[in-house]
Amino acid sequence: MIPLPERTPSRWQIFTAAPHRVMFFGGALQAVAAMLWWLTDLSTRYGMQAHAISWSVTPVAAHAYLLIYGMFPFFMFGFLMTTFPRWMAGKEIPARRYVPAFVLLMLGAIFFYLGLASNKMLLAVSAMFTLCGWAIAWYALLRVLLDTSHHNKRHPIVALITLAAGWCGVATYLVWLLSGQVLWLNFALQAGIWLFLLPEFVTVGHRMIPFFTSSALPQCRVTSADWPWWVILVCSAGHGMLQLAGAPSWLWLCDAPLAAGALYLSYAWNLRRSLAVPMLAILHIGFAWLDIAAMLSMVQSLTLLLSRGEYSPLGLAPLHALTIGCFSTLLIGMATRVTLGHAGLPVNVRRPMLLPLAGLQAVVLLRILADMLPAQLSPWLYLAAATAWLACFLPWVITYLPAYLRPRADGRPG
Repeated sequence: MIPLPERTPSRWQIFTAAPHRVMFFGGALQAVAAMLWWLTDLSTRYGMQAHAISWSVTPVAAHAYLLIYGMFPFFMFGFLMTTFPRWMAGKEIPARRYVPAFVLLMLGAIFFYLGLASNKMLLAVSAMFTLCGWAIAWYALLRVLLDTSHHNKRHPIVALITLAAGWCGVATYLVWLLSGQVLWLNFALQAGIWLFLLPEFVTVGHRMIPFFTSSALPQCRVTSADWPWWVILVCSAGHGMLQLAGAPSWLWLCDAPLAAGALYLSYAWNLRRSLAVPMLAILHIGFAWLDIAAMLSMVQSLTLLLSRGEYSPLGLAPLHALTIGCFSTLLIGMATRVTLGHAGLPVNVRRPMLLPLAGLQAVVLLRILADMLPAQLSPWLYLAAATAWLACFLPWVITYLPAYLRPRADGRPG
């Protein structure tokens, strides 16, 4: 018999061949769209255009939602759906579970922008789509956890708990949209940072950074104690609770041990030696920003305590050190490793990409200065920081987005 020629997979089959392909693709598009929207709002709000644009909700509430619940979850689900089976020696997650989740999350993103330009009801529809997609993706990860008998499931369990906290954050944002009560908005934003994003990034970092470091630097002794991880998790939750209680003067009680735990892990993971390997340095620098953010927050809190709440010199600088410095840098580092490794390409950063990655660190400093310099400079620094962030992220998107639409370079499936 004459063998039949192998059927060439369609573009859709290639695109949906692995969870990181669809999720990272959606996350990359959402990151660019969210920052373009923010730049548009800033430029009109500060008089660079004819008039400020009126949105269906306050720009700050929209900006926070887009970054906390609109961008990061795509990358988190893409990463965890790829690594969960490997962490626990389980089966790969089938497309029937992650493709519907991706479609619903994308619908949530699209309807959010439509709702911003028109009315709150479309924003509510957006949140409902996001909640449904989130739940499907969460269940897909839960099935991996339940279907395996691996002896160590600590990191997957914590990751699932924090993802559940993120789902609750979206739900409370929906309640705010329907009720208008600011209490729900405040909970959604604080829970998104301190119960969802920070614990999730720290858990993934605690599981993966020592592994990547040992692989890249076999001559280095890398230790990874569990106690700093638990300290950071508890202090992160405590920080969020104090914020919700309206007690910023006492945040230092959580920030001090959080900073100590993060500093110890950076030391134990050989931060200094890791800087010699660019792909590894991205991860370590991103994690180091957690320590810087915690110390800035501690200084801010102690200043408020000593001045009896009358002096707040840093504004939102600690928050942006955390979200831009830590979260954005770790996101790019983890997403790049997965993209290259699962595209059958060498896991290293090409030289043209080093400049925008270094530039991202300058963006953090620019945004921190915006809260510390005289108020008349702030609008221009806000615009400069947002423009620079987009200028740094766009090269990453242009470089790696095509990989999600092409077959693996080594011919393997996935």
